[in-house]
Amino acid sequence: MIASSRHILALTTSRADWGHLSSPLKQLSSRQEVRLSLAAMGSHLSPEFGMTVDQIESDGFTVDHRIECLLSSDSDVGMAKTIGLATLSLAELLDRERPDLLLLIADRYEMLAPASVALALRIPVAHIEGGEVSEGAIDHAVRQAITAIAHIHLVPTETARLRVLQSGEEPWRVHTVGAPSLDHLHDGSIPDQFEVAHQMGIALDPAPLVVSWHPVTLDEQICHETDPFFEALEDVAGPIVFCFPNADAGSRQIRDQAQRFCANRRDSHIFVNLQHRIYWGLLRQASAIVGNSSSGIMEAPALQLPCLNVGRRQQGRQRSRCVIDVPAQKDAIAEGIERVRTQEFRDSLAGMENPYGDGQAGGRIAEILSKVDLGARLLEKRSLPADWIPEPPQWPEEEFSDVGISEPG
Repeated sequence: MIASSRHILALTTSRADWGHLSSPLKQLSSRQEVRLSLAAMGSHLSPEFGMTVDQIESDGFTVDHRIECLLSSDSDVGMAKTIGLATLSLAELLDRERPDLLLLIADRYEMLAPASVALALRIPVAHIEGGEVSEGAIDHAVRQAITAIAHIHLVPTETARLRVLQSGEEPWRVHTVGAPSLDHLHDGSIPDQFEVAHQMGIALDPAPLVVSWHPVTLDEQICHETDPFFEALEDVAGPIVFCFPNADAGSRQIRDQAQRFCANRRDSHIFVNLQHRIYWGLLRQASAIVGNSSSGIMEAPALQLPCLNVGRRQQGRQRSRCVIDVPAQKDAIAEGIERVRTQEFRDSLAGMENPYGDGQAGGRIAEILSKVDLGARLLEKRSLPADWIPEPPQWPEEEFSDVGISEPG
């Protein structure tokens, strides 16, 4: 038996990041040279958001640490206080554990807490999905802040790698691995239509429209983009499946609007939480995905699923040609929904590629983290010269683009 040579502590805050983190953790847990531990916090521990820590354990993982920090609030002040509570609790945990690496993912605001604590305690940080862009939400600034703190960058695309390099990070620290959420599609666990329908308790014929709508956290008033979005949905015929919004300021308002909508439509349903394999199975059966979630940008292309991206939340994120962008205006949204549901548009997606990878990210991440040198060089970050210019990205222009909504919704 090989003795464990490094302790990696991974942290998850919500179902939003767990679907991306579980594949790398599965790969890491199989490596003898790694001692892996897992901390869950935020909405994972909230009954209001489905107590998804139970889902982590049902996936076969052990939750070693539970960090209570999420306020039962629906305000920006509640978000700020959640960061503070998380920082206090994580300072004690990370001081006690002193892992060799702290593994963080993506851009949830709660991730500012572990990143800042690790910085103070001289614990190296590995960050998954840096270099992405979502200019219409505070997530964008959170992701950039974690990039500035992190010591190893595990980015999803070549464009993301170039962005991280342009911020001054040394090239040896930056690795293009793909988006680990896509690994679920390639592990053979995605259920067929009948299992998905049974598990969800709904009919999937005709194919439903999947709606994933989250607060635009840069807007003081959530209604600015949310109201025209729901007004457009009122005129949509056919079944609709709503996914629960993230635990951000304004999420209760969105949840309440979705519940009122479903109460008046027998063919519409809202789900607090869906297992990842069931969610992928749902996407495989859907007519399209509509809203402002990164799932429509990163995961829909893997299924050649039409996506209507609404408003500013995902502005600037790299797209493939299955994504149509519209401002948060009722008529534009209604026209967009009609377009993405046409057979002509669906047929036009045949043969398209996904810039977010091939579904093998978890193994690449595990390989990198199990081999990276943990010496003093890892902590001593040095910036590239200010006049250093990286090579341009190599993605075919006809397949992928960095676009967004140029005008507010």
